[in-house]
Amino acid sequence: MTDTPAYTPPKVWTWDSESGGKFASINRPIAGPTHDKDLPVGKHPLQLHSLATPNGVKVTVMLEELLAAGYGADYDAWLINIQEGDQFSSGFVDVNPNSKIPALFDKQTGVRVFESGAILLYLAEKFRAFLPRDLAVRTETLNWLFWLQGSAPYLGGGFGHFYAYAPEKFEYPINRFAMEAKRQLDVLDQRLEDSEYLGGDDYSIADMATAPWYGALVKGLVYDAAEFLDVESYAHVNRWANDVMNRPAYRKGAMVNKAWGEPAGQLRERHDADDFKTQTWDKIKPADAD
Repeated sequence: MTDTPAYTPPKVWTWDSESGGKFASINRPIAGPTHDKDLPVGKHPLQLHSLATPNGVKVTVMLEELLAAGYGADYDAWLINIQEGDQFSSGFVDVNPNSKIPALFDKQTGVRVFESGAILLYLAEKFRAFLPRDLAVRTETLNWLFWLQGSAPYLGGGFGHFYAYAPEKFEYPINRFAMEAKRQLDVLDQRLEDSEYLGGDDYSIADMATAPWYGALVKGLVYDAAEFLDVESYAHVNRWANDVMNRPAYRKGAMVNKAWGEPAGQLRERHDADDFKTQTWDKIKPADAD
């Protein structure tokens, strides 16, 4: 039992911009731009507008993996500060009407791509890389890509929100989403007991999509919930996470569009491979910056 009075929903819901916890200011119940502002355009064909959240990291890891493998996937990565409402600019909404990062524009083809899974699939098809051509293996890889796209909202918007970000802790939603997070970890653990990577023998976009969420979870990089969820018990997920997240291209991709943490690990914009040596925040931070 609890002393908290039961909540009775009103007949018609209305938006209270002051409620909703730490990230309430980045959401609203309508779509469209709030202000006119064009997006910057760099020299490369691929223009990425993003932030190093798990969904953003998926794409920068893919781009760095493509470059490491010798594909011509040169890109400009521009920082979208969601706390300041950059995602609601007219330029960003033109690329992603859903006002969520990441968003990609390919100058070479004139194609806009939004939703992180769609961006991974677009890049895999464009460069014919990290997505098997064999029908059966390709389908298994896509099974896990779409599994992640459907499952991650329960981890982030469900467990992560109520456990780490909600203005108050409530037992019911934390228990509900902790159960689901652990069920999902068990799904992954059983798969990875039988397979080196999610799609099969080869590293693919399914692994790139999943590691920034569930790999980061078991390595204690999100929500400070590793002990609470007993993540050490998922041995096969941990083996896979160490393998994927220690790849040099993954480590680079995780730095791009990052605006928090150790300054040496933040590459807020990325326009050239040498930026990892010369443009990290510890090297370019203005004297009056936070």
